[in-house]
Amino acid sequence: MVMATHPIERQQTLAAPVKFKGVGLHTGVPVCMVLTPAPANTGIVFRRTDLEGFAIKARAANVARVSYATSLMSKGVLISTTEHLLSALRALGVDNVYAEMDNLEVPIMDGSALPFAREIERVGLRRQRARRNFMRILRPVEIVEGSKRIALYPCDCFRVTYSIDFAHPLIGEQQVEFSPDPETYIKEIAPARTFGFYEEAETLRKAGLVRGGSLENAVVLSRDAVMNPEGLRFADEFARHKMLDLVGDLALLGHPLQGHVVAHRAGHAMHYALVSRLLEERKAWRLAGAPEVRTSAA
Repeated sequence: MVMATHPIERQQTLAAPVKFKGVGLHTGVPVCMVLTPAPANTGIVFRRTDLEGFAIKARAANVARVSYATSLMSKGVLISTTEHLLSALRALGVDNVYAEMDNLEVPIMDGSALPFAREIERVGLRRQRARRNFMRILRPVEIVEGSKRIALYPCDCFRVTYSIDFAHPLIGEQQVEFSPDPETYIKEIAPARTFGFYEEAETLRKAGLVRGGSLENAVVLSRDAVMNPEGLRFADEFARHKMLDLVGDLALLGHPLQGHVVAHRAGHAMHYALVSRLLEERKAWRLAGAPEVRTSAA
């Protein structure tokens, strides 16, 4: 049964600036990031304050690479590891914002989207006059690569079904399904942390990755145990984090989505492949106003 709750009809921005300090997961460099309100129809825009405010819009056309993280680039200027911040912004209904950074990588914080979500919730949002348009799916769009699959189907709300299958005794097969409204997102999705395997850490570091990784900002697995003293936040935290990443990568569409995403063994590359395919297949969707869209299913 579909609930009768309709989403916000107008665009929103932050009610006040919020500031974050941390290190980049892959670069290990310190970074300060300030989110500030932006005018209607601006979208999500990153600004490199260390490069005279050089701006890069969070759109699919600016994606530079999607291995281990989603990075944006314009004219040789990079913004790395954007997905957790984009996830929180999209899930909490922030349409327009400037993300001002003094280095190239979004701070990893605790490895989840919860620090971003909590601060956005704390300062609140300001309604704007401009109409919010949703990308309403009209027909299925599917991508299959061997045992990996991601698809998008028509649905009268935004819904995600995500399943994973890792050959590790503490992960194995997991599946989660949510219609992530802001309250559900903050409680059930945002706290899920990024994860990795201790045996792979040295290889990744030699490749220039996870230089800022630690037990404070990632779930790290040995061959048969979780190395973090506090353990897991959810039994299926791994699948929940994949959903968190997906919500962030879908923000690159530029509009909130109305459709049902079904993903199996996907990741950033397949998320981006779906975004790209959807933008190419113009007849598979149309822009719709909020009165045609519902927020969640039950």
